[in-house]
Amino acid sequence: MKICVVGAGAIGGYLAVKLAQNDHEVSIVIRGANLQAVREHGMKLRMEDGTEYLAKVYATDNIGDLPVQDIVILAMKAHQVGAVAAQIPALLGPESLIVTAQNGVPWWYFHKHGGAYEGRRVEAVDPDGVVSKHLDIERVIGCIVYPACEIVAPGVITHHEGNRFSIGELDGSDTPRVRMLADVLRQAGFKAPITSDIRSEIWIKLWGNLSFNPISALTHATLVDICEFGPSRELVARMMREGQVIGEKLGVNFKVSLDKRIAGAAGVGKHKTSMLQDIEAGRPIELEALVGSVIEMGKITDSPTPNIEAVYALAALLARTVKEQNGKLRIQG
Repeated sequence: MKICVVGAGAIGGYLAVKLAQNDHEVSIVIRGANLQAVREHGMKLRMEDGTEYLAKVYATDNIGDLPVQDIVILAMKAHQVGAVAAQIPALLGPESLIVTAQNGVPWWYFHKHGGAYEGRRVEAVDPDGVVSKHLDIERVIGCIVYPACEIVAPGVITHHEGNRFSIGELDGSDTPRVRMLADVLRQAGFKAPITSDIRSEIWIKLWGNLSFNPISALTHATLVDICEFGPSRELVARMMREGQVIGEKLGVNFKVSLDKRIAGAAGVGKHKTSMLQDIEAGRPIELEALVGSVIEMGKITDSPTPNIEAVYALAALLARTVKEQNGKLRIQG
């Protein structure tokens, strides 16, 4: 099967290597030093148990170089999707699937949602409508990413924890194509449960991300540190309560308690969130998908978000400062 991973960073690279190991014809779209390293040496994956995999995959920075694919996995950050959206249709045949593997609120959130907000565009993640214009909603299968991975050198990915990628049709239906995708992922060694309520599962992860990610970026603290420090744990809880009100107004079922969700984050240990990793590397952060979108949904549902908005303002200023200074920010031990 031909599979293209667009944006083969930490998570995309993890997917690409494991899929290639299972004899799929895998192509990746990457840039810069990672592109050069993968072309010369292949893509290396180091698992948490010490196992190493090396995959020879076709690597390019030009989507136009690639033939039609069976599955296109969009694995870049949410704010990067718009830049490639117009090029994705060239990869699609009559039965090709688009799998969205971004954190936070996806651009398709209100498509096939039903109710008063059906078809509404989430401005925070698709401000000019270019994503929804070019990506055919009928091809999309949602995906929720749980593993924690990190690029430790060009073309080298370290896997820290987790192997679950929950997937689901946007309308919750059980279809042959979502079962096929689940089989492809499972055969490559991933857990790939099919969910009939993908938005509720998005919110369970988002619930933590909307708080832990920006707080970690601002404080340079790991997940367990944020959870074990009383004042920051309480701030997390206040932000999560605001988010829960919004989610429930949108029909979301929160199947775990707030305390259990925080305990789950603490259990990950001394892990740096993706937003903190981006600040340390001087990269743009996923602020709109993880936080701005929640504030937008708060306005849509008439739900106050004072704690979320305060943290958003600080994180947005930090991101702007890092960008303007063309710098990076790391606490040196």
